[in-house]
Amino acid sequence: MTPPLPEPDLTRVDLPDKTVYLLGTAHVSRESVDAVRRAVAALAPDRVCVELDPQRLDALRNPDRWRQLDLARVLREGKGTFLLANLAMAAFQRRLGLHTGVRPGAELLAAVEAAEAAGAAVDLVDRPIRTTLLRVWRRTGLWKKLSLAATLVAGAFEDVAVDEDDLARLRQTDTLTAVLEEVGEALPAAKAVLIDERDRYMAARVRRAQGDTVLAVVGAGHVPGMVREMELGAPADTAELDRIPDKTLLSRLVPWTIPAVVLALFAAGFVAGDTRQVGQAAWAWVLANGTLAAAGAALALGHPLAIASAFVAAPITSLNPTVGAGMVTGLVQAWAGKPRVQDLENLLDDLSGWRGWWTNRVSRVLLVFVFSNLGSSLGTFVAFGWLKDLV
Repeated sequence: MTPPLPEPDLTRVDLPDKTVYLLGTAHVSRESVDAVRRAVAALAPDRVCVELDPQRLDALRNPDRWRQLDLARVLREGKGTFLLANLAMAAFQRRLGLHTGVRPGAELLAAVEAAEAAGAAVDLVDRPIRTTLLRVWRRTGLWKKLSLAATLVAGAFEDVAVDEDDLARLRQTDTLTAVLEEVGEALPAAKAVLIDERDRYMAARVRRAQGDTVLAVVGAGHVPGMVREMELGAPADTAELDRIPDKTLLSRLVPWTIPAVVLALFAAGFVAGDTRQVGQAAWAWVLANGTLAAAGAALALGHPLAIASAFVAAPITSLNPTVGAGMVTGLVQAWAGKPRVQDLENLLDDLSGWRGWWTNRVSRVLLVFVFSNLGSSLGTFVAFGWLKDLV
């Protein structure tokens, strides 16, 4: 007879070469932190697998890492939007943690520390977050991308109040499964990558883990899928799930098509010999791109120099797919409104409220970057409406 499990949130899976225990947790729950420690002590596992990747573990162990943030480098490498998305998710989790007194991911860090203290090996079995986000983004259509972005923005500013009773309900598999099914109906591509793929990925990594007794500490929403994958004996190779999909042919062509069409229209105007009309079109291009990019920078409460640089840079960068207006304006904002040490120290605390996104100088740089890019893109389409008179 199988002995009773030491924790109610534990699920046992018997594999040919090992016994795996999956502990489903809520990421901002004090009870989950305590349950992890009790499970490690009761099971004495040979190996503990944790829903983390090396970068996220480093972030949990070094919460002050924002002090070393090289914002200019992030912008030059074109990772401003990715950093903003990460901050939005971190801010949402931080607000959840403020209501429970538990830092997001505390139970995952507790699993690593408890395993190390007990002399058990530790495996970080989750996929890097950047890979996951890029797989979501490149497999999602335009309208779904807008929906995903809107959901992320809404979550960043939403005021959330939860307590341990709420989190206890969230740790129940059937409740989480119902929530994930709703996500799947609204954003099937996002759900497939965020949940289903990671279920397969982590299940494969856990199946490969060495040891007679393995404890896997994961979010409760992953437990049903991981159990199913392990019982089905899914392939252990995760190479395909680690691959970032190539950009579609359309997405690669569009950035070059727009400047090519614009330059062709100007060339047609010169050939026709109507220099006055060409001059008017040039001003239309400058005004549409420059004005809307500057408006975006102003909406982010950018420095006057950043707003001015948006007006100057946008008409030029719109014709060069390798450089966006936001890269210029973000760097100018970072130089003119240089973030202070306290902005880096208080970053996530400031982002717990919507006002902090504009008052913290780090997040304001990112808002200038994103909003001026959006303004420039909108200005390009507005300018097309005026440029058609050249044909």
